[in-house]
Amino acid sequence: MIRAGVVGANGYAGAELVRILAGHPEVTLTVLTSRSYAGTAFDQIYPAMAGWVDLVCEPFDNDSLCDRTDVIFTALPHKLPMEIVPGLIRRGKKVVDLSADFRFSDPDRYESVYQPHTAKALLEKAVYGLSEVNAATIRKAELVGNPGCYPTSVLLPLVPLMQHKILEPGSIIADAKSGVSGAGRSTSLTTHFCEANESFKPYKVEGHRHKPEMDEILSLAAGEPVEITFVPHLLPMTRGMETTIYAQLARPFRYTDIQNAIIDYYSDCKFIRILEKGRFPDTRSVRGTNYCDIGFIVDKAKDRLIIMSVIDNLVKGAAGQAVQNMNLMLGLEETTGLNIPPFPL
Repeated sequence: MIRAGVVGANGYAGAELVRILAGHPEVTLTVLTSRSYAGTAFDQIYPAMAGWVDLVCEPFDNDSLCDRTDVIFTALPHKLPMEIVPGLIRRGKKVVDLSADFRFSDPDRYESVYQPHTAKALLEKAVYGLSEVNAATIRKAELVGNPGCYPTSVLLPLVPLMQHKILEPGSIIADAKSGVSGAGRSTSLTTHFCEANESFKPYKVEGHRHKPEMDEILSLAAGEPVEITFVPHLLPMTRGMETTIYAQLARPFRYTDIQNAIIDYYSDCKFIRILEKGRFPDTRSVRGTNYCDIGFIVDKAKDRLIIMSVIDNLVKGAAGQAVQNMNLMLGLEETTGLNIPPFPL
């Protein structure tokens, strides 16, 4: 069995990792760490996990953690992983980091929206963990930077289209909406029930930190610089993410041309579901799963593509994709532990 540890198990992404790994047939959870809940049983923090996880959260200790694990997930706010991941890599551990610290190949781009990077040497080794796009390199990786939830929902529908030169690179507008869990478990006025309930609002309109991440990956896919317009919104629901993308077609394309480009690209990808013509994605259909559902229409009058995607921000947008990346890194079937039937309601 593969011994797995989760650093930062008390947060929403960390807890979702624990939930998925607890049911993984090839994994034994051996270590959960938490600064704020050290000494507390995990099922006291999340009572739903009673009978599934009997571990007690511990303070982080590099040597103790490495002695008892084969693969480690760091589910921490940015800045903290860059301080501890080098020590884990030196001990020969496979690491999947859910923060932004190892998502960028360009340290200047990272530092422009976060803070100075103290482990730049590892950026050359880290692989961007968009599983369906980078599976071949993820299989060889020691360190994977798990994508953000917004980038996952934007990039999965766009990467095939950019590679096929179907869209005008400078025309892309992504209008994305997330459930409140995307903000994490720490309390803030913005995510307070009375502020978020019965409300729908944009935020960080002038520059969300996920935008440079998306620009970097789309530029690689297009083979030329790409800068999208990105506006995130907060929805009054716990989990789920919907993104609607508008872009000009590079030339007139038929619906079937676009459909075939996406289907062919993801032909072996079990977690990408391309909806038939006339059907559009719904966050309810992917809740609790690792699926990304994609639908689109072609506005022939304006030579414009309107493409929509949905994911569960905590699963495909975080923990589920992290486990998918672990499966690839360790030579397992990438769907192992992730074949979770969707909730019909």
